[in-house]
Amino acid sequence: MSSMMPDWSQLPEELLPLISKKLEDYCFDVVHARSVSRTWRSVFPFPSCLVRPSYSLPSFADFPLKSKELCTLEKVPLFLFRLRAPDASAALPFEYILGGIGRDDSVELLPSPLQCRVKVKIQGSEPTLMNMLDCQIIPLGHQYRMIGWDPERWIRYYRGVVFLPLNNDGEFVVLLSYAKVLLVLTSAEMRWKRLTNVPNYQCTDLVTYRGRFYAVFLTGKIVVIDPYSLEVTPLMPSQPLRSSNYLIPSGNDDELFLVENFNPIPDADELDFNRFTCRVSRLDEAAGVWVVVSDLGDRVLFVGHFGNTCCSAKELPDGCGVTGNSILYTNGGNVTFAYKYGVHTGRPEDELNIWRFSREKRVTILSTSPALALRVEDHFENLALDA
Repeated sequence: MSSMMPDWSQLPEELLPLISKKLEDYCFDVVHARSVSRTWRSVFPFPSCLVRPSYSLPSFADFPLKSKELCTLEKVPLFLFRLRAPDASAALPFEYILGGIGRDDSVELLPSPLQCRVKVKIQGSEPTLMNMLDCQIIPLGHQYRMIGWDPERWIRYYRGVVFLPLNNDGEFVVLLSYAKVLLVLTSAEMRWKRLTNVPNYQCTDLVTYRGRFYAVFLTGKIVVIDPYSLEVTPLMPSQPLRSSNYLIPSGNDDELFLVENFNPIPDADELDFNRFTCRVSRLDEAAGVWVVVSDLGDRVLFVGHFGNTCCSAKELPDGCGVTGNSILYTNGGNVTFAYKYGVHTGRPEDELNIWRFSREKRVTILSTSPALALRVEDHFENLALDA
């Protein structure tokens, strides 16, 4: 009897509010608690960090024409899930799911033992229910998505959207990359306007960092946009490269990284993407400059499909194939490798003080829609990014 799982639903109800207070900062512990019974679900409020706030906005698909149609801006919390094997001794692959999560109150509770489920969908397979009690869960911040703006027709023009609150009274600013322009909307006016004083090129990356917008353009130019005045300030590296540039915020506005991916032999007759290298910089906000770095600590930067994000490799198990101080691109073909700093290639002409393919782990991209699924060949780890 001592080895049986206790029936927590029999705990005296007067103890539940005390437990609820202890779980305020652990959102998935609250989700687990809500899965015990209907009584527990009624006592434990759904965690605010998993709620998807949304805003009804005018449609932008026919800009510059005014539209009476509406679309929805939704905030999606992102998490990294590591699936635990039921038997630690089993020779099973390490599996991960990286993506957004939402609430579905239509899912009925399952009988004991405790159940808390997430529906997972990857191309080529039927949706499956995953028990979150079998997962290690790492929060990765959030992203914003536009819903209901006729994506079938306009998807090739839409590049991304970011949101910033202005105060505690609910005022906000939205910045959206559409075709070759940046559109801005304020809650005070609720209409889309073209942002001026920015490069007249396609914006390839948009992020927010410490209360300001940051935008990267196809030409490699980087600007900072003040959400109150909409003033635009250039923020270029000291030595600009002919490169594809990506911005990756780390933590809760802890740091902002710039990854520049470029061809070290720009005049070569044929492009060899396996020879491409990276330069990584960290923003020194006080000085307003990018500082080149060679060490990301325990961070793993993910660049590509569905936005750029990062996580701490310290929270991942040893031998899982995903290690710290590395960069993994997910938009460069079906097979890729993580970038590391100071990799020896065996070619004396190749510089060591730079980021390049490490070839320690071969990564196969299995699917990009509706989820991004990856397999690290050595240990057959799978990662998936929710569409």
